[in-house]
Amino acid sequence: MTKQREYYDVAIIGGGAAGLTAAIYCGRARLKTILFEKALPGGLATYTSEIENYPGFPEPIAGTELMKRFEKQAKRFGVDIKLTAIKAVKLDDAEKVVSTFRTDYAAKAVIVAAGGKPRLTGATGEAAFLYDKGISFCATCDAAFYTDKTVLVIGSGDAAIEEAMFLTKFAKRVKVSVIHDEGILDANEVAKEHAFANDRLEFIWNTMVHEFKGEERLTQVVLKNIKTNELIPVDVDGCFLFIGYLPDTDLYQGQLNMNSRGYLPTNEHMETNIPGVFAAGDVRDKVLRQVATAVGDGAIAGVTAERYLAETAYFEQQIMGDNKLTLVYCWNPVDPLCRTLMGDVERLKDKYHEKLKVVVVDMYKSTKIAERLGITQAPAVALINNRQVCYRSGAPAVDIGGVETEIAATCSE
Repeated sequence: MTKQREYYDVAIIGGGAAGLTAAIYCGRARLKTILFEKALPGGLATYTSEIENYPGFPEPIAGTELMKRFEKQAKRFGVDIKLTAIKAVKLDDAEKVVSTFRTDYAAKAVIVAAGGKPRLTGATGEAAFLYDKGISFCATCDAAFYTDKTVLVIGSGDAAIEEAMFLTKFAKRVKVSVIHDEGILDANEVAKEHAFANDRLEFIWNTMVHEFKGEERLTQVVLKNIKTNELIPVDVDGCFLFIGYLPDTDLYQGQLNMNSRGYLPTNEHMETNIPGVFAAGDVRDKVLRQVATAVGDGAIAGVTAERYLAETAYFEQQIMGDNKLTLVYCWNPVDPLCRTLMGDVERLKDKYHEKLKVVVVDMYKSTKIAERLGITQAPAVALINNRQVCYRSGAPAVDIGGVETEIAATCSE
């Protein structure tokens, strides 16, 4: 089967807070943008029943509602949203390719905002009951199914405790397996206070999952006391895992640099090791993973992608795209030496105007174009002939005489 091929300026992988924010910025910049999300737009934020720390919302807001607003805003700026899984990516060429089952999407820039995937316990029997067979990762999504039933929550962090309290609005009984000693939770102080005051929560201290049991669906979770090794069978109608997340970066192995835990290192511009590929949100190697920080990442990635495309177009059209011999002068207008050398550059431009094109690059605003020419410091010059750098001169001083000799020799050929 021959695959279809579609073309975009920017492809964004992941429709959580980071991906949707990047999409808003790219769409608003009039870039042809496509966003891929394998589930529903909103990502992990939709798993949260109440978000209380996102600026601008003095009252708690459901994660699903907040993300619907993000999605609506992205669509208003013309972003195409495809609810489909990515099968493969090829990122190391100038034209990047994001492949689904039926279609290859070519893009000039890619933003990886794939988020995280729930961490599993690794206990016996777990795989048989994932998702719709008794083990869940989203209280907001599945709480209603467990109305008047008994559920077990695994974990003691913010997500675990907050979602356990949300489940008490539906379930008859909510039990919480905590690996720590009695009274110790990893959640914030407000969540702890509310949890200990909720008489529908029952804590099982010093425990971790030993085995999941059942026939068609999960019916029992066997916990193990980590101090006494006692096995504690807990009859349940369902189990919710909130023990953290892993970055969803398997697809990028061998292409993007990642740390030992699978997170993608970036600089402050969200740039990865591949030009034109950016990372934002929970896939990044960073300190804090919240909706607010994902939004910041997405905004930076969107703006940086826009600048990358503009600089690429300028580089190809103005520097590499002319048949004329091209002199590129990289300068910093606040530097006295750079201003002095500008007079020499203007003289060369006037003298060889019929055969020489002069392009001035302001490194005070951005160093990216200069870096494509192998220049990292102003002042510097590069001579381009047939899309190749045939001469370069720079720090500590530009050899104007050498530049003119090279120009004269090339023009006389």
